Amino acid sequence: MAPRSIDPRPLNADERAALEHILSAEFAGASQLRSQLDHTEVIDVWGPDSVSVDLRVREPCEHAAMPTELVPVDAYVHDPSGTCVGKILVRTDRGATLADLEFAWFTDEMPTSLPAVVDGRLSPRVGAPDSARSPGTGHPVASPVDH
Repeated sequence: MAPRSIDPRPLNADERAALEHILSAEFAGASQLRSQLDHTEVIDVWGPDSVSVDLRVREPCEHAAMPTELVPVDAYVHDPSGTCVGKILVRTDRGATLADLEFAWFTDEMPTSLPAVVDGRLSPRVGAPDSARSPGTGHPVASPVDH
């Protein structure tokens, strides 16, 4: 799905909470990415009603030196019954600055909000769809931040 251009805006509370949660894990470049949050703005949304967004970090900022563009954190989203209903992914621009925040869902319907961080786990908000398919990997679902 092609991004929908918007006027750049600051991160909203849900976007910031999800990023803070994921970036609280320790990995190469994590502290630099955390330091970018106050300089990060949303520049595109992935589609109508999508909660996945493209990000831009305003200079000056400290650049990370990550070996990959995908932040190496398993941030699975579980419904109240414990069923995995999605995953939050964070990507960087060439491993240096925050580039996007994606809610990849495993349910039949696209989520209309980012999940809340509850007890160190990402949980969907009340009213989010609770029917879910298995992630289909054949592997056990990791806790939201195992790294």
